[in-house]
Amino acid sequence: MGGNAKGRKRRFGSVRKLPSGKFQARYTGPDGLPRKAPASFDTKRAAEQWLVETEAELLRGEWLDPDAGRVTLTEYAEGWVKDRDLKARTREEYERHLRLHVTPYLGTRPLNEITAPRIRSWRTARLDDGVGKSTVAKTYRILHAIFTTAVDDDLIRRNPCRIKGAGHDKADERPTATLQQVFAIAEAIQPRYRLMVLLAAFAQLRFGELVALQRRNIDLDAMELRVRRATAEMEDGTQIDDDPKSEAGKRPISLPNGLRADIESHLKNYAQPGARGRLFLGPQGGIPRRRNFNRIWHKALKDAGIPPDTGLHLHDLRHTGSTWSAQSGATLKELMARIGHSSTRAAMIYQHATRDRDHTIAAALDALIEEARSTVAA
Repeated sequence: MGGNAKGRKRRFGSVRKLPSGKFQARYTGPDGLPRKAPASFDTKRAAEQWLVETEAELLRGEWLDPDAGRVTLTEYAEGWVKDRDLKARTREEYERHLRLHVTPYLGTRPLNEITAPRIRSWRTARLDDGVGKSTVAKTYRILHAIFTTAVDDDLIRRNPCRIKGAGHDKADERPTATLQQVFAIAEAIQPRYRLMVLLAAFAQLRFGELVALQRRNIDLDAMELRVRRATAEMEDGTQIDDDPKSEAGKRPISLPNGLRADIESHLKNYAQPGARGRLFLGPQGGIPRRRNFNRIWHKALKDAGIPPDTGLHLHDLRHTGSTWSAQSGATLKELMARIGHSSTRAAMIYQHATRDRDHTIAAALDALIEEARSTVAA
């Protein structure tokens, strides 16, 4: 009986010995095509075990076409970006990250040959080459999303991006301005940009949201500003008005009454006429660009007596105003609504930055403790 068993043909697949002395496993896939193991085996037993595992995958419906995963990462990533419903600026950003930090190092490799160790090596090499941690983290998040889709497409079995925390980047602590510095900058900057400085701080607006503002977005009676669009600047210099980054970016913002005179003066002297007229224009009537504005901003800092080594940017005024809002007692939900974030992550930054208010709370609690102790002692 033992002799008959030895001579019996395998129920699934076959194993043959190669001239090299190694063993090759072959089988017929569910698509009717002949398939073979991606590598040879040192022993016949190992080849047979591989066939057992492959048959089990077929029975569980987990079999993947090994040829499907042979598409290169660059080829698949290009299609992935094209198929995403992305804003023009985001699409351009994804393409840039892939072009600079992925294609030269992993782009020619098939998806099914990119393993977790290879991803770890890629990430380490990027950091060792001096690429910023934030850039590497952003690129890693893009890669993780691409491979997640590849898993869903049945091209690979498992996402190779499995480095814990690699997609998170802790940004450097940004400087904040004092109230006096905000008004000093507003006084020093070109008059047409005075209101931009004040709205960056007191309405917590991004640069793209500021330059997209139109007259109709300001309601002086209600002292309310409504963010509806954001201007994105592409690498070729093209400026595009689009929806904000997320639906939460479309938001009403209550304005302090103390800005009323500044808004009225700006509307009278600098804004384009008509309901759709832009609030902010450059000296030649064009939409302000970040690069040009940065030169104006740095001059204003110098004229305001703010040292350049503070590294203060216009965007830091958004951070400054959000910190003030948190210190005034705004809840997490209120902060999210005001700054236009759909996640709690950014809003939590400002709540964590309220140490002065925390000390005030502690002092109030201390007073309660002292009152309670004095009552008990009496």
